Amino acid sequence: MLSCFSTRLQNTLCSNHIPRAPVRRILVQRRLMGSAIDAAAAGDPNNAYIDRTLTVHGAQEGSLKGLKFAAKDLFDVAGHRTGFGNPVWLDTHPPATRTAPAVQTLLDAGATLYGKTHMDELAYSLNGENAHYGTPVNPAAPGRIPGGSSSGSAVAVAAGDVPLALGSDTGGSVRVPASYCGLLGIRPTWGRISLEGLRPLAPSFDTVGWFAKDPGVLRAVGAVLLDPATRGSPLTSLRRCMVARDAFALAEPATAQALREVISGPSSTVPSGAATAAVAHKLRELLGGEPVEVDVAAPLAAQGLGALTDWVAVFRVCQAFEVWSEHGSWVSANDPRFGPGTRERFTMAAAITKEELASADAQRSLIRAHLHSLLGSDGVLLLPTAPGPAPFINAPPALVDQWRSRLISLTSLAGLAGLPQLTLPLARVRSSMQGEEGQGPAEEEGQQGLLPVGLSLIGPPGSDEALLELAEQLMAA
Repeated sequence: MLSCFSTRLQNTLCSNHIPRAPVRRILVQRRLMGSAIDAAAAGDPNNAYIDRTLTVHGAQEGSLKGLKFAAKDLFDVAGHRTGFGNPVWLDTHPPATRTAPAVQTLLDAGATLYGKTHMDELAYSLNGENAHYGTPVNPAAPGRIPGGSSSGSAVAVAAGDVPLALGSDTGGSVRVPASYCGLLGIRPTWGRISLEGLRPLAPSFDTVGWFAKDPGVLRAVGAVLLDPATRGSPLTSLRRCMVARDAFALAEPATAQALREVISGPSSTVPSGAATAAVAHKLRELLGGEPVEVDVAAPLAAQGLGALTDWVAVFRVCQAFEVWSEHGSWVSANDPRFGPGTRERFTMAAAITKEELASADAQRSLIRAHLHSLLGSDGVLLLPTAPGPAPFINAPPALVDQWRSRLISLTSLAGLAGLPQLTLPLARVRSSMQGEEGQGPAEEEGQQGLLPVGLSLIGPPGSDEALLELAEQLMAA
């Protein structure tokens, strides 16, 4: 029936009896409705998986024995095709001959793979809205995006399907969904986990990340995946805490206030006041007293990089040049018909020149050196993971663009400098961001209630294990 309906709409579209744009929107909605129906029928009510049935059993012994995990559909699994979030990619690539080392390492430690998860097209988005496969349902905020590009992995953990899921993080693709879905998530130090058998987006930014609800699980996985040869000195502890004042200025007021209360203690009597005070006390205890306020970008003002929003252009140019270098030939040869947002980003990426890259690379080197100096060997930088809670699905493009710029202003720090960043689900707020039809906080009252937001911890290169230990201690407060 749906197929006949689609055919009739296509015929009507060709007849020019009604405007073409509304018909295209109906066709897209029909396709996405079909995806949702298929997902529900496959025992996937949240549309988290592209392949719910794929199962690979792990070793019978190991530190992760019995742990179930899902993997984003950019990790190769031997004998299966990797879809990379786009049906044309799926159709034009053969089955993998070898399982990605990151996945195999978990299997060898006793974990079992249960399913490959949906993602944004070629990982080039932070929304989680896929024009071909639909938007996974955010269990923490129905009606709002789950975040991307590791959308399905975040949703699988948030829904309780699995206690662990692998994702990738280039510009925020683990950290952002973790914040939106109320999860723990980590982007490790660049280079600490093999990227072999993982479809690249921008190799000098790409990392293997993962999601969990339990900080013990998050840390146990790190003990297995992180290469000990690239670890920072185990004798160095994280004892110096800084608050990124300019990063907090980019957050919604409610989000900034809630996260600052997590850091410094509640400023008023609120339902979560006792828990918030406990975390704030533990943070000061573990990190050497009161945090120091810093404006992260200000020291680079003379170089034209004095605001975090200035760093967005550096990130976009460096990332986009690598994206087109990796995938431009395939895009040109196959015309994959990307969805909104992704299509425009690939068009932008194709136009980046080597001269633009050289200038951006020079600025990236300044940013990297500055952040490494700021953190030293014992510093931790605290900042909002995202400007606020998850935006509505199908939010107006102008709002999405504005939000994305603020978001990348926050997420680009770790990517530009190759630093580890861990996000903790330590606060819940109401959002002031309007939706597609003017939805806002008033419409949420008594329905979705408070929405999760994450507090991020950025550490020096190689401090991943120390951050994971710190997270476990803070979540236990």
